[in-house]
Amino acid sequence: MRLDGFGLFVKDMSSMIRFYRDVLGFEIKENEDTSNVYLIKDNTLFLLYGRNDFEKMTSRKYEYIKGINGHSEIALYVDTFEEVDEEYTKAISKGAISVLEPTTEPWGQRTCYIADPEGNIIEIGSFNKSFER
Repeated sequence: MRLDGFGLFVKDMSSMIRFYRDVLGFEIKENEDTSNVYLIKDNTLFLLYGRNDFEKMTSRKYEYIKGINGHSEIALYVDTFEEVDEEYTKAISKGAISVLEPTTEPWGQRTCYIADPEGNIIEIGSFNKSFER
């Protein structure tokens, strides 16, 4: 098996589309009244799937944490420490929730954390060099 991508089960599709499109710059072309968003970001599948639709499809009810949740993170990389600070400031000014202000960690990474409108944690980080796998 290969990792294909990841998704979030969302309550308020329109606010989540606006956040990922307008705050983080994801290229989302669907309308805000859609039931799911399927897109590729940096060769990775990213899916926003309506919770109600998923529950109908699987014939189950699920529990969802309210507020900022600590179950997972989405990690975004920028090339420089300065970009970490810039992207954090930009995201906060556009409505992201601050979780951790930009900090240089002992292992050499500059990182910060924000949350989307439904409390999913997003890291913006850098090792002060171009991205490489």
